[in-house]
Amino acid sequence: MTLSDRLSSDLKSALKSNDKARVSILRMIKAALKNKEIDKGGLLSDDEIISILNSFVKKGNESIEQFTKAGRSELADKEKQEVGIVKEYLPQQLSEDEISAVVKDVMNETGLKGAGSFGQVMKAVSAKTKGRADGKTVSAVVKKLLEEA
Repeated sequence: MTLSDRLSSDLKSALKSNDKARVSILRMIKAALKNKEIDKGGLLSDDEIISILNSFVKKGNESIEQFTKAGRSELADKEKQEVGIVKEYLPQQLSEDEISAVVKDVMNETGLKGAGSFGQVMKAVSAKTKGRADGKTVSAVVKKLLEEA
């Protein structure tokens, strides 16, 4: 079952069970996917869908931060719930240790060391961790390991 099929199936289930929060976020996701399909002129691959889901998580996390700063805990809680639902459809995220292992592998393969090679290492690591790790976390790990090298 493709990710798109799973989203459609879960939306139907949420409608039947009258789960308003899940229905709301799944409809937003389906609308974003439909818009992207129209722009592309064809069906989306699972990687493209994961990219869109990651953008939903990123926007949600930014909203949570802003609502928390403004003292709007009820809105922050709603966003946390929506982000949690979206994360159910994303692949398991890599831990910091796993990201470190990938960075070390890339550094050993390419022989790149030092802060001057940040961009090259980051590009290679990002390709290997695409969709499975947050860019900020990857950047921090790469920077830390390059400085130690």
